[in-house]
Amino acid sequence: MVAALQRQIFDFLGYQWAPILANFLHIMAVILGIFGTVQYRSRYLILYAAWLVLWVGWNAFIICFYLEVGQLSQDRDFIMTFNTSLHRSWWMENGPGCLVTPVLNSRLALEDHHVISVTGCLLDYPYIEALSSALQIFLALFGFVFACYVSKVFLEEEDSFDFIGGFDSYGYQAPQKTSHLQLQPLYTSG
Repeated sequence: MVAALQRQIFDFLGYQWAPILANFLHIMAVILGIFGTVQYRSRYLILYAAWLVLWVGWNAFIICFYLEVGQLSQDRDFIMTFNTSLHRSWWMENGPGCLVTPVLNSRLALEDHHVISVTGCLLDYPYIEALSSALQIFLALFGFVFACYVSKVFLEEEDSFDFIGGFDSYGYQAPQKTSHLQLQPLYTSG
């Protein structure tokens, strides 16, 4: 939950709307998984486990996007911002050790509002984003195994629940339906 909240904050700072939406859904799924665990609801845990499969896929896409695997390119900024803003990863300008200098005389300045030069970073922002997604994948795999195990335990407990003597033949048995014409044994002397 802490890792998802941290990621949500940095995506908000970078105005990346697709990751913000995905992080919000993930936070809701984590809350649902916690609720399912506390309330012994195996269906919520199964839903949480299914979400984690999608979450791993999303984070794999983020890793491929930032490392520009295949046809993916960071030049297509509309993928992360739904083409509503011109911002990129917050880590691009604020990474560890990064020095940002604005480029004033650039022909791109009108299109991009501001053009910057970033130098001296200890770790470039694509790698920070990829490491963040790799951490999310690791946590999701751990959560998936946990959710599957706990939901299995809950389902086994539901099957073995004993209702006041339960289903065994030696316990409590419901009374038979009575009839007004019930036959009674007749005892005669003799």
